[in-house]
Amino acid sequence: MPLKLVIPALVTAIAFATMLSGCNKEQAAATPAQAPQVSVVTLKPQAVTLFIDLPGRTSAYRLAEVRPQVDGIVLKRLFKEGADINAGQQLYQIDASTYEVTLASAQASLEQSRSLTTRYRQLIDEQAVSKQEYDTARSQLMQAEAQVKGAQINLRYTKMFAPISGRIGRSTVTEGALVSNGQAAPLAIIQQLDPIYVDVTQPYGEVLKLRRALESGQLQKSADKAAKVNLTLPDGSQYPLQGSLEFSEASVDEATGSVTLRAVFPNPDHLLLPGIFVHARLQEGVAEQAILAPQIGVTRDLKGTSTAMVVTADNKVEQRQLKVGRTVGANVLVESGLSAGEKIIVEGLQFIKPGITVVAQEAMTDEANRAPVAVNTSAKSE
Repeated sequence: MPLKLVIPALVTAIAFATMLSGCNKEQAAATPAQAPQVSVVTLKPQAVTLFIDLPGRTSAYRLAEVRPQVDGIVLKRLFKEGADINAGQQLYQIDASTYEVTLASAQASLEQSRSLTTRYRQLIDEQAVSKQEYDTARSQLMQAEAQVKGAQINLRYTKMFAPISGRIGRSTVTEGALVSNGQAAPLAIIQQLDPIYVDVTQPYGEVLKLRRALESGQLQKSADKAAKVNLTLPDGSQYPLQGSLEFSEASVDEATGSVTLRAVFPNPDHLLLPGIFVHARLQEGVAEQAILAPQIGVTRDLKGTSTAMVVTADNKVEQRQLKVGRTVGANVLVESGLSAGEKIIVEGLQFIKPGITVVAQEAMTDEANRAPVAVNTSAKSE
């Protein structure tokens, strides 16, 4: 095609494209920006039972060390290691021969002293012996009686009985071993496992915070007034039986600044054994007018500041700085920053900023609760 024909054609095409672009811009300017849609949850006050999770260890309800009270050779062990035994059941038999001889000798001395005292009682009436001699004979009689009682006790100690009912552990001695009164190691240990204790520790600052909340009325005690406790076992499963808080230690551990709390649990199947590390969930109280915000609607920056976006009465977006407490399921307990009746945005946060107008619609409950707390790694608290 000749050059003189090409140039006019190009000019015409460029002019036409410019006209179309101008029309599109005018149409876009004439159409106003559509307000983004967001999903919100309207906050309502509700009664919430609050719990605290604390680490702890199990310990025996009662523990008894089986120790010899006389010296001698162990002739028999009369129990099976690891078995459940009853109080009063015989556990060991120590050689009693020397103690039987000692008792027989003491009884002979007692008979001699008794005869002498009886004779002196008759002679003193006849003034054949002095009163001092009679008193000496009586004193020797009482000593002989005491020696017999002591010999009987020692002979009785050669039979070792269980002081409590419970489960007995391994025996540290076998037949033929020499044991002695006052030795350092016990022969066996008996532990009562039903019920069983769980000792947990709680920072004293948390104890003070709980007391102040109860005193101020922010928290109410449960209806039955008893602090209930639930256990999580080392494998993550829940212990099927509920326990109760029995007492709180009267002093604070200087090294850790914590207070020891003791709970007691029924343990009929002996599923819990002493020394197990567990997590205990203690019921603290009931917040009657708690405000729970869905975690999906709460963001946190690197400084740990929590914020939320709310829709105001005129459909404007407003950012709120929050003071939050513990998590309750898929929600977070709001201590300040939000009030009942306000609408917190839980979906569409990526399309909004403070001050813009939005179209709000109520979110489905499961939609609001499906995600954990969002962590904003870039935003700064305002």
